[in-house]
Amino acid sequence: LSAIISLSAPAFAAGTLGEKDAKKSAEFTITQRNLRSYLTFIASDELEGRDTPSNGLDTAARYIATFLDRWGFVPKGDNGTYFQKITIRSLILDGAKSTATVAGKTLRYGDDFLVNAASLDNATIAASTPLVFVGHGWLIKSKNIDAYKGLDVRGKIVVVAPGLFPPTRDLTTDGMGTDWLAPSEYAAKNGALGIIELPRSTDPEAWGRRVASTKSPRRVQTEPVSKDSRIDNGLPSITLSPTAAAALFAGEKITLDTALADPKTKTEAGGFVFGANKSANLAIGVQVEDATTQNVVAVWEGSDARLKNQYVALGAHYDHIGIRTTPDASGDRINNGADDDGSGTVALLSMAEALGSKPENRPKRSILFVWHCGEEKGLWGSKHFTENPTVPITDIVTQINIDMIGRSKPDANDTQARNRTLSDPNTIYVIGSRMLSTELGEVVDKVNRDYTKLSYDLRYDDPKDPNRFYYRSDHYNYAQRGIPIAFFFDGVHVDYHRPSDEVDKIDFPKYERVTRTIFLTAVAVANRDKAPALKK
Repeated sequence: LSAIISLSAPAFAAGTLGEKDAKKSAEFTITQRNLRSYLTFIASDELEGRDTPSNGLDTAARYIATFLDRWGFVPKGDNGTYFQKITIRSLILDGAKSTATVAGKTLRYGDDFLVNAASLDNATIAASTPLVFVGHGWLIKSKNIDAYKGLDVRGKIVVVAPGLFPPTRDLTTDGMGTDWLAPSEYAAKNGALGIIELPRSTDPEAWGRRVASTKSPRRVQTEPVSKDSRIDNGLPSITLSPTAAAALFAGEKITLDTALADPKTKTEAGGFVFGANKSANLAIGVQVEDATTQNVVAVWEGSDARLKNQYVALGAHYDHIGIRTTPDASGDRINNGADDDGSGTVALLSMAEALGSKPENRPKRSILFVWHCGEEKGLWGSKHFTENPTVPITDIVTQINIDMIGRSKPDANDTQARNRTLSDPNTIYVIGSRMLSTELGEVVDKVNRDYTKLSYDLRYDDPKDPNRFYYRSDHYNYAQRGIPIAFFFDGVHVDYHRPSDEVDKIDFPKYERVTRTIFLTAVAVANRDKAPALKK
């Protein structure tokens, strides 16, 4: 493959693009063939779904770093490497060492209860502790919903009915901590000592299936930590079996069936204090296990003596969700994540190749590449990088995030409900490009208008959109630091977080066009005389 690229300043001066030069620069480097080749490896079974942490994710990191070194990128990880290491600390549950006594009955792990969460510093509630039913357990200020209204739970264990509100879909205002608190966080804020969650169903077979899929020892909490810190996982939490839950509600003001009633008919918690003879104590067996993972970080140094100390950041998450406990209908257990976010991972790699193929022609500003780990766990990698940046965070003038850009709606006759909002072959969703900087939005639009003429769909470009996509990928941690962002996304599809998210479903002509457009957008920002200004 002939790798010829033109990124000279005249072609991109002040954010403008020469059509001929733009096409030339992309055609010889960012190609369907290269995208397919890189993605076939990143989304292969050998990488076992790229969980965080995992050997497969480490292999992906080394693969990316090998190319970066070959193309002449400056390492911006730890100690002159491309890897910014992150310690991941897990709490490992030992069911055989976990006990619970509820309402005077000693419960057996598996038969009668399962553990949801535990803290090393708070894994035991030794005394007989009073119980309070708090219904759904949620606080949502904008909806006047307060599960703890009129209830004192300090020093008690709360009993929570699950599933009364979906995790994000109906929460259309500000994020957790400002407008709403989920049951575990709200329980801790109100001084509860622990949580007993009711089963989602009274069907004993459903409970049996859950027990069968729950291994012990197993991880009950994993999160990144700083050196010598401990996981603060809040409150110990267990789920009761249908039989144990029914016994708990025997003789109380409501039955278990009432407590689990259709959530759509209930907005108030209907909480109460259990009888004086109903109490509980918990002892959860946990131990600590440490592992390391990494962000992959590199810089393509700019050409301008002054502006090269500013950075246009390109980001994607190279992790996915690993291996399923049980196989899908086809017998597959490996979630390869070709679109999520193999497509973003490889798009970044192809953009790096485009820059590296013509090192004498560089954008004015430096281009910062960050492949984030742990996005699927809770934006871990981007949180770690923005809290511990390897370049001055105030010198990052824009962050462009790529998370799922390779899929298109199959055809007009597709009947899959989850494909309903998947973008078509000429469309990509753009989120956030004007939220912090009108000027960035103008550059994003102009590059597309002058080059590929994709259709930019802005339906999700709103922090209050019910899907909350603005909060759900790595750009968010940069935006929190006041850095203008643009997020490119193809939409949710039927294969999202399933083993069926495979390379053969990628729309490579679209994938190539979108990748080229994002690449040229980054270069256009890098060549502006002034960085995109923040809104006043």
